[in-house]
Amino acid sequence: MRKPFIAGNWKMNKTVSEAESLVTDIIERLSDVEGVEIGVCPPAIDLVSVREIIKNKGIKLGAQNMHWEEKGAYTGEISGPMLKELGVDYVIIGHSERRQYFGETDQSVNRKVKAVFDYGLKPIICVGETLKERKDGKTEAKVSSQIKAALAGLKPEQVVEVVVAYEPIWAIGTGESATAGQANEVIKGIREIIEKNFPGDAQKVRIQYGGSVKPHNVEEFMVESDIDGALVGGASLEADSFAELIIKTASIYQG
Repeated sequence: MRKPFIAGNWKMNKTVSEAESLVTDIIERLSDVEGVEIGVCPPAIDLVSVREIIKNKGIKLGAQNMHWEEKGAYTGEISGPMLKELGVDYVIIGHSERRQYFGETDQSVNRKVKAVFDYGLKPIICVGETLKERKDGKTEAKVSSQIKAALAGLKPEQVVEVVVAYEPIWAIGTGESATAGQANEVIKGIREIIEKNFPGDAQKVRIQYGGSVKPHNVEEFMVESDIDGALVGGASLEADSFAELIIKTASIYQG
């Protein structure tokens, strides 16, 4: 069985002091939880402080972005070696907000995914369709092209370490979410695409759902056959709601 992975994407929220307070509160609420991999992805400026607090606490540290180059004249960017030295485990790659606001493409996502592995990190690769694409029946084509491009050129041993996050763009930060059935259908399709390109490895790949996941609906998603956790936005910014998500997920898998 694939171990579920709940990761909090804090986006551009939390100062250093706020991040320290939040992660301390999260740890206190999750001291007895087992069977779920937990991750937090704070802004880059918070990584050092958060790392010190979660060290040896069973929580993984994630970054929200990474440049594909090792170093250079890329003002405002952060590199793989920088993140590796900080003790980062995961890097979110290709989030829809990065694609929409900062011009990231399938090609740049692929370069970043390869660089993540080059520096001993693991990617959380985000894919998803717009509301118009869903209404036009283009969900499968859009997600298929994104996942194929993101994984192009990877070795099978790298693919099994990938985490994919299916995040329908129309459900991010809107309060709307795909139904559990809709999400599972797309995620099952993603797994089929991976299987076609990397035979025998798809069942090892964890695929999260992201898009307005809250304590009141997380169980609906986690009981589905192919959903292996969640990439959580707003609900990860409060210790109570994030912890409740994780506790409910753990109870499903342990039950």
